[in-house]
Amino acid sequence: MTARQQARVLIFDADDTLWENNVVFERVIDDFLEWLDHPTLERAEIRVILDDIERANAVAHGYGSKVFLRSLAECLERLRERPATDSERKEIDRLSVALIEHRVELMPGVADALDELAGRYDLLLLTKGDQAEQQRKLDACGLLHHFRAAHIVAEKNVETYRWLVREHGFDPSGAWMIGNSPKSDILPARAAGLNAVFIPNENTWVLEDDELDPTDAGVLRLAAFRDLLRHF
Repeated sequence: MTARQQARVLIFDADDTLWENNVVFERVIDDFLEWLDHPTLERAEIRVILDDIERANAVAHGYGSKVFLRSLAECLERLRERPATDSERKEIDRLSVALIEHRVELMPGVADALDELAGRYDLLLLTKGDQAEQQRKLDACGLLHHFRAAHIVAEKNVETYRWLVREHGFDPSGAWMIGNSPKSDILPARAAGLNAVFIPNENTWVLEDDELDPTDAGVLRLAAFRDLLRHF
């Protein structure tokens, strides 16, 4: 039986699956490292430090622009071994204006594919992050009419997917989680008994990376969002 014949429910990630997101953060990081201009450390070395700070802050404070700005300030303070000055914090805020002003730009083929898929399947949206920030993007994306429900959660782990199954009362074996993150979209969904579609994004946040089992028949790997229409 094919994926299309088995499927009843399609669940979609949002950031970096329906629209570009992390590439904007990466541009801010590039500008931050250039402004920082550390006298002894290479950019790659500083990036390792920043990644460690972001990892800790994600656990303690969650996700989103506010946590990201906090991580940049902490990185600066660790490297300069002193508290950030008011002018330095203002400069970090200035560098990060792009995050606040960034418009939601859909991935190629997303709108047309969802138009077709919504006529054949029950569609849900599952995204994690800051409630207000994610809601702003959902309100601006112009896609919500395709989904029976859209959920913003603090974390996407196995328990989140089990909750989603209970909340909507579907059979996990007939559901597919579609996203770009091995850590948040694919592995926990599979552990909860769902199938998954992995659509890589070259700009995926490094902290969302993880190893996937290449022999797992429950994971469909696609090159682009529009390729969903060849399988569902």
